[in-house]
Amino acid sequence: MPEMLQLRRLSQAGFVLRGSGTSLVIDAFLSPRADRLVPPSVLPEHLTGMHAILATHQHRDHLDLPALEGLVAASPAAQVIVPAPITDLIAPLVTASRITRALVDRDIQIGEAHITPVPARHGVTMADAYTFGQELSGGLHRHLGYVIELAGVRVYHAGDTIRYDGMAERLREMRVNVALLPINGRSLEREARGLVGNLNHVEAADLASDSGIPVVIPIHHDTIDGNTGSVDELRAYVRSKHSALRIVEIAPFAELAWQAG
Repeated sequence: MPEMLQLRRLSQAGFVLRGSGTSLVIDAFLSPRADRLVPPSVLPEHLTGMHAILATHQHRDHLDLPALEGLVAASPAAQVIVPAPITDLIAPLVTASRITRALVDRDIQIGEAHITPVPARHGVTMADAYTFGQELSGGLHRHLGYVIELAGVRVYHAGDTIRYDGMAERLREMRVNVALLPINGRSLEREARGLVGNLNHVEAADLASDSGIPVVIPIHHDTIDGNTGSVDELRAYVRSKHSALRIVEIAPFAELAWQAG
């Protein structure tokens, strides 16, 4: 039987990836919050046996520190992988030997998973948006995405980002099979509240098409009140502009199996 990659979405941008005997959890946002539209039905203690716990950047819906404490306890052998400039944020919760400092283009091997950190263009607040966070971090990238090869599938988890020069070319060279892309976009109203935005549905589809990525799984669109995006609009745009692009929606806390090729 062909090997499969198991993808489980944890709402917002959170995912569990399992394949080839290796399990990873990325951007697990599992804590209660007043503005959540989707309450967490998975608790940190349920996610046992992880080989690595990854976060793309420091915002609470990606690096959920209360949840991280439970995840670290549930998987005592797991490495915790975060952008190098924010390791101080997790140091009180994670022993130093378990922390991996993620740097752009510095490959990380966890079990059978090959992980390549790539830049994301975002911001801690609107004061530093939309940047790579280098000005705050001694020249290092504070916001990342990850290209993860596992069970024969190359998955790009974008984290929070907008498009930047050379992004599509970089991803095309990496031959990504599936892209997990935010579609919530950005607006003056949200930015006035200090909310740094992301790709919208048009930008996400254009990026995937320009990068030669055949499949998009939309993320960051259905979990937080007032910060959502439309999968229906994404599908409509793809039908009109990028008919070869496939959109696969995964409901919060649902799972699907993906076969290489």
